[in-house]
Parts: sequence; C-alpha cells; structure tokens
Amino acid sequence: MLAILLIGAIILADQLSKFFVLEHLRPLGTVPVWEGVFHWTYTENTGAAFSMLSGQKYFLIVLPILICIVLGYLLFAKKLEHKLGRCALVFLLGGAIGNLIDRVVHGFVVDFIDVRIINFAIFNVADIFVTVGAGLLIAYLIFFYEKAEEHHDE
Repeated sequence: MLAILLIGAIILADQLSKFFVLEHLRPLGTVPVWEGVFHWTYTENTGAAFSMLSGQKYFLIVLPILICIVLGYLLFAKKLEHKLGRCALVFLLGGAIGNLIDRVVHGFVVDFIDVRIINFAIFNVADIFVTVGAGLLIAYLIFFYEKAEEHHDE
C-alpha cells in the first residue's frame, strides 16, 4: 500500500510540475534563475534520454509499458524484499509512468530543468526519479542482492 502511495505521489509531483510548465513556461521559453547556471527552459522531447530514438513514438510507448509491467511484478510479487531494492522499483515506476503519461497525452515528454553550468540535457521530475531509482537498483544489486537472496533461501 505504501508503495502505491509513493508511486502516486511521484506521478502527481511530476504531472503537476509539467502542468505548471505547460501553462506558464511554454509561452516564455526560458527563464533564467541564475543566468548561465540554472534556467527553467521549456522543451518537448520526442525521444528517450538525451533525445535518443527521437520520433519513435510507438516504440517509446510500448517499451515503457513492458518495463512497468516487469517492475510492477517485481515490486508487488515481492521479488525484492530489501528496502533499498523496493525503493528503487518505486522510484523507477513512478518516473516511468510520469513520462509515459506525457508520451500518450502529448506525443512528447515535457522537460524544463536546465542546468547550464554543466551543459547537461534538459530534464524533468520524472527523470530525476528514474535516475535515482536506477542508481539505487545498481547499489542494491552490487551490495545487497546476494545477501538478500541467501537470507531469503534460509
């Protein structure tokens, strides 16, 4: 139940931020918060990370649906019992669903967080959760997976 609430909160935060961006930032294009360092910049990403596979709309809808099914199975069938692994799955699901909603509703993902000081890709709230979730999953697999499996087999 907690996992569902957290996934819902991630999706809500992502979609509310994108609604605000569509309503208020889209007409402006970009707003410097700290000139040359951090801007709010409206962009429409028709691809995946770093605009890879741009224009592959149906592939970028079907693949995340399949990934969400697998992640949901792992989470709700309790295939990962360790809190770090479960947290990773929650973050990944929330972020993936947030961006999937954009692809289905708009045909693109709304991006707006523009960290110019490091010349990085413009991203959104869902992307943050996907990235952190992937990092947590890697940490889980490296440091806890074997221990968790050994404990589970006992």
